[in-house]
Amino acid sequence: MSATHPLWRPFELADLDAVAAVRVDATPQPPVEVVAPDPAWPDQYAVVERRLRAALGDRVLAVQHVGSTAVPGLPAKPVIDVDLVVADPADEAAWLPDLEAAGFVLRVREPDWEEHRMLRGADPVSNVHVFGPGATEPRRHVLFRDHLRADPADRAAYGSFKQRIASERSFADAMDYNNHKAALVYDLYERALAADPAHPHEPHPRTAGPS
Repeated sequence: MSATHPLWRPFELADLDAVAAVRVDATPQPPVEVVAPDPAWPDQYAVVERRLRAALGDRVLAVQHVGSTAVPGLPAKPVIDVDLVVADPADEAAWLPDLEAAGFVLRVREPDWEEHRMLRGADPVSNVHVFGPGATEPRRHVLFRDHLRADPADRAAYGSFKQRIASERSFADAMDYNNHKAALVYDLYERALAADPAHPHEPHPRTAGPS
């Protein structure tokens, strides 16, 4: 039997109708834009982290800069992605009002996906993904980030692919854009999982999606 990393997830595309159903705030967003790497992104993340910690104090169990803006030299959407861990995302009364008072707007509520919530921040624009202590997704994000930081070839391939698909068409929905890069992201995750010295992993071929 082949070894499987505990953070492995099978390949799948997002159901855009299901995504729309979990949006709390459906305010239209600007079309997806992929821009050149900005050395200011880490400082922008620091601004968001300070706001989160000021709003929640010791209710912040963990906070990480994730996504492409967390990888130096990688083109990205100019949106700071943050993973925030609180004791219980489902207990919104314990954390959400304070984040809203700090200017963050709840946009997504997904109780069926590790109790995920996503809030939008401004100046700098940020997506704050809220999870609980047992969630696997924040660990996947850190592993993916760290792999791209350490692997120049995969970082370059991912960056050029994102720039190409964003230039070829206008994506009004970020999740539609994510679907168009999902096959490559899966393959990059497979390499990241296989390279993790803590867990053996034999890559699993995709069962759907383009080569």
